[in-house]
Order: sequence, then structure tokens, then C-alpha cells
Amino acid sequence: MPSSLKPLYWVGSARKDLGAMPEEVQDTFGYALHLAQCGEKHAQAKPLKGFGGAGVLEVVEDHQGDAYRAVYTVRYAAAVYVLHCFQKKSTHGISTPKPDLDLIEARLKAIAAKAKE
Repeated sequence: MPSSLKPLYWVGSARKDLGAMPEEVQDTFGYALHLAQCGEKHAQAKPLKGFGGAGVLEVVEDHQGDAYRAVYTVRYAAAVYVLHCFQKKSTHGISTPKPDLDLIEARLKAIAAKAKE
């Protein structure tokens, strides 16, 4: 079974950002990413709005009143790319803040450009 695991690539500061989160959050996100590598989907993973379908997924975890998010893409058959891990600080409901969406989009474009090479 391990031979069918897709490689996991971290984009930008995603790995460092995840490492700064509470351990329980890291565990949830780590498990969700492992499932993605196996071609499965975590119960808390949902498509991120605005990125056209289920290719970009977001896992949301609440911990002691704070909301954490991990965003990854499974658009590429060869690997899973972790685009962004962050603590949501917005007070505007559940929507993802624009600076975070912009960062995710920029990192997604960088992967797409690299994939074309």
C-alpha cells in the first residue's frame, strides 16, 4: 500500500506555518493530507469556493475558539500540493479572507507553471 502514496509537496511557508499550529490541529491536518496522498478525502475536507470544483480542498479545524485552515490541491495526478496553512483571524463569518485567497491563487499558478515545464 505505501507504494501508492502520492508525494506531498509544501508550497511557500505552508510547512512552517503548519508547524506553528497547536499539536491537535497539526494531527488533524496531517491525517487529512495523508488521506489525500492515498487518494481519499478527510471528512472535514471540502472544496474551496472560487477555485473551480473539487481540485482545491480546504480542511477547517477549530481549536480553543480559534479557526485553522489547511488548503491543498489534488489537481495533479502525480502529487498532493499543500498551498497554505493559516489561522483565520477574520471576523467576517466563515469566508476565507481575500489576502489568503490571493496567496492560494498565486501558489496555485506557480505550481501550474512548474507543471507545464
